[in-house]
Amino acid sequence: MDMQYVQETLSEGLEELMNQIGRCYADKRGYEHAMKYIMGLLSPIERKNGWQLAQARGDKTPYAIQQFLFRGRWSADELRDCQQEYVRENLGDENGVLIVDETGFLKKGKKSAGVMRQYSGTAGRVENCQVGVFLNYSGSKGFSLIDRELYLPKEWTEDEQRSRDAGIPEGREFKTKVAMALEMLKRAHEAGLPFSWATADSLYGDSRSISLWLESIGKSYVLAVSGKAYVWQGIKQHKVGTLLEGLPRKGWKRISCGKGTKGERYYDWYVSELNPPAVDGWSRKLLVRRSVSDPSDIRAFICFCRKGTAMQKLVQVAGCRWQVEQSFEETKGEIGLDHYEVRGYEGWYKHITLACCAHALLAVMKSQVNNDEYFQEAVTPDGSDSMRGFKRGRNIL
Repeated sequence: MDMQYVQETLSEGLEELMNQIGRCYADKRGYEHAMKYIMGLLSPIERKNGWQLAQARGDKTPYAIQQFLFRGRWSADELRDCQQEYVRENLGDENGVLIVDETGFLKKGKKSAGVMRQYSGTAGRVENCQVGVFLNYSGSKGFSLIDRELYLPKEWTEDEQRSRDAGIPEGREFKTKVAMALEMLKRAHEAGLPFSWATADSLYGDSRSISLWLESIGKSYVLAVSGKAYVWQGIKQHKVGTLLEGLPRKGWKRISCGKGTKGERYYDWYVSELNPPAVDGWSRKLLVRRSVSDPSDIRAFICFCRKGTAMQKLVQVAGCRWQVEQSFEETKGEIGLDHYEVRGYEGWYKHITLACCAHALLAVMKSQVNNDEYFQEAVTPDGSDSMRGFKRGRNIL
């Protein structure tokens, strides 16, 4: 299958995306490189590295692609902003959810920007890797990654020579993952992306900076928290872990938090009131999720929402977090998010942002397909509603 076939298959959607992001490139050559790069990421080639992308394009060497990433005079941040406009116009939903999460990129050596031995959720252990913090947008029409930041451990920001060799901008200071997440949330808000909710795991939920900012702009949230977090209930603060030890036997409701690859995902849920915020019409709640098969598997969420919000809605938002995990699976498995060979800071941002654009294109095209046609042509063998199934339905696998 050649690139021409991929272009023809995705022609209408690709043209719309390129019209949106084309202004990021100063000349026709840059525009064409970007289009071919995205087409290569969407193609069925096994690895989306420089050599294979070049071969798919009909180039004898990967030098043109490398120059496009390494020395091309275009901004990955400007491309991100254009992609967010594209997502807003095509997937925007006033009840949208912003989802924060991170993922690891396993790497060898010590020269890739930000690489070191650190915990990778992807591997489930400490590995030599880079870690990216991402923001996912979810609406009724679909979901896609819309922002990204490369985490730089202190060992990097405190080593000027090592940072300079990796192309990290001079003066780049250390930022926590929480600080990066908050920056991305603020950017999405400033870009006008419509949303009413935000959710994240306990690394971000335990920090009050994100929840306080969301409250300040009148946005609801369902943030996972660890047992070490504290909440106000009654006349004093309580450790979440202590509250979880004293949960009642009655009052639980078995509710699905959405479909997974094996059907509805049912858990037992319990909700209790926390002290209300100093804002009329709003409330805070502690939402608890318990596994049906393993009652010892319990997770807590702090919720900020309008009074009268149904428990089902809180459960639905909590369940949205799987979508960012699906986005990682799709972009790594189908688009080559982690196939890059670049070591430099700027090259990482350029490849990752182009991969996010490719994912957004598929998400938008998938949202535009008639449901009956989709399930007849593109459903996966296990019945899941996945991007791989959509690509199979369009004969681009």
